[in-house]
Amino acid sequence: MMAWNKSNEGDWRQIIYYKLRERNKKEFENISDLLQLHNRLFEQSESLRTENLQLTLQNEKLRQANTELQSQGCGSSGSEGGGASSVVVQALEQKVYKLQEELTDLHRRKGENAQQLVELNQCLQERDKILAVKENKLAEYESDLLILREDLAAKESTIADIQAVNQVLRDEYQTLNLAFTALEDKYRKAQEENRELIDRWMAQKAKDAERLNMENDTVLKKRQMMLEEQLKEAAREPKQVTTDDKFACSPPICLTAVLPAKAYLKYDAHDGEVNSVCFSPQGRILATGGVDRKLKLWDINRSVVEPKGLLTGSNAGVTAIDFDAEESLILGASSDFASRVWTVVDHRLRHTLTGHSGKVMAARFLSESAKVVTGSHDRTLKIWDLRSRSCIRTIFAGSSCNDLVPSDSAATTIISGHFDKKIRFWDTRTEQSANEVPLQGKITSLSLSRDGFYLLSCVRDDSLKILDLRKNQVVNTFTGDGFHVGADYTRAAFSPDASYVAAGSGDGTVYIWNVNCGKLERTLREHTACVVACTWHPNGKSLVSCDRAKKVIAWSDF
Repeated sequence: MMAWNKSNEGDWRQIIYYKLRERNKKEFENISDLLQLHNRLFEQSESLRTENLQLTLQNEKLRQANTELQSQGCGSSGSEGGGASSVVVQALEQKVYKLQEELTDLHRRKGENAQQLVELNQCLQERDKILAVKENKLAEYESDLLILREDLAAKESTIADIQAVNQVLRDEYQTLNLAFTALEDKYRKAQEENRELIDRWMAQKAKDAERLNMENDTVLKKRQMMLEEQLKEAAREPKQVTTDDKFACSPPICLTAVLPAKAYLKYDAHDGEVNSVCFSPQGRILATGGVDRKLKLWDINRSVVEPKGLLTGSNAGVTAIDFDAEESLILGASSDFASRVWTVVDHRLRHTLTGHSGKVMAARFLSESAKVVTGSHDRTLKIWDLRSRSCIRTIFAGSSCNDLVPSDSAATTIISGHFDKKIRFWDTRTEQSANEVPLQGKITSLSLSRDGFYLLSCVRDDSLKILDLRKNQVVNTFTGDGFHVGADYTRAAFSPDASYVAAGSGDGTVYIWNVNCGKLERTLREHTACVVACTWHPNGKSLVSCDRAKKVIAWSDF
């Protein structure tokens, strides 16, 4: 910014003032010239008047002389000198005629001078008026100039004060900049120390986990030995096994899902928001994950809530849950940038999968229990081998992943929903995306029908959409009055027979649509906060939903 020059501040005012003075001076000179011309004309008029008076006197004298001569001529008309006097008379008459002509010319010139004098008087009056106006304007300009000088002085004083304040602020800025640099150095050192402490802490946790695993292995071996002895004893007696036996592992078959009508269970599952809910493949266990960093197991099959286990080890809220096909392992994704695997029987932490640089929003078992796929806000998908406890492939998706599902039993394709409003299909046998489908909003969840033909997606434009995977196009869209997707991780779900879809709304209502006709079949109102996730029991007889107010509610038609 150009420095302020006090000498330059008043130059333009001085220039205007001087120009006004010069212009007025020229006008005064013009008026003076007019006054001098007027004076000369007035003097000339006076001299002509004097000359006219003299000529008038001389004319009178000549008339008198002419009269006397005429009288003398009449008295002595017969005398000898009559001829000479007549000659003299004629000469005098000619002289009088000439004088009269001169007098007439003088009168004409006098009239012209008088007219010029009148015009000059009028011009002088106009000039006097203009001069008065100019003098008034000059007085106004001088008063304005005085005001502007006072304003200039005030502005100069203000500028001086501002410059002083600016200098003080500049000094303070330099001081703060130095302090910020020092604090930044301290912060960088603290980050390095924190990183070192985290590495040391993770190493120590790994050692503790290994030690705990060894102790758990010992306890498990003892339990297995006791169980083998009990089984040997039990084998000596015949026992009839039914389909409802505790150790039956075949998944239930759902021919027709029921349409839930009312809540039959309602309880507080966690100390804070409940982020995820999931049934085991056989439906014997319900798992919930919350912001209290815990993953809990429940038995809700007998219209009462019975806690079955508490899985700890996560350092932040649990965001997603999945069981393996054998119902022996449970997988939990967390906001601490990691995913963890526990055993269902003894609730033991088996694996901690770290490598993402953002919170993990989705985690699924692949076709074999030894492989896991995770999706994170760091815009990557990672495939893990639990046998080697390492990441065997990283897929750069280009956008934050909110949910994912394997498309078939062989897990040759992984389907992921993203923040950039696209559903992407990844072939696990290649390095590139096989296909992508754009929608009108952020994708919050994906759910695959049991036959693998249809994909349900929950979208932040307050709608659910069903894609036909054989055509890769949207075949159904579900909306409802009052339905609002309340979070970026709202989970919608297919019923086991793919006849219904259910999703929670931001106002605490659970909406259920009929897939075949697209009709909104039912709205369930028991929650008091935003419903985050819904899941169907594998036999299709009930529906479970969770919300941000700690509540888990089970719905059925009885």
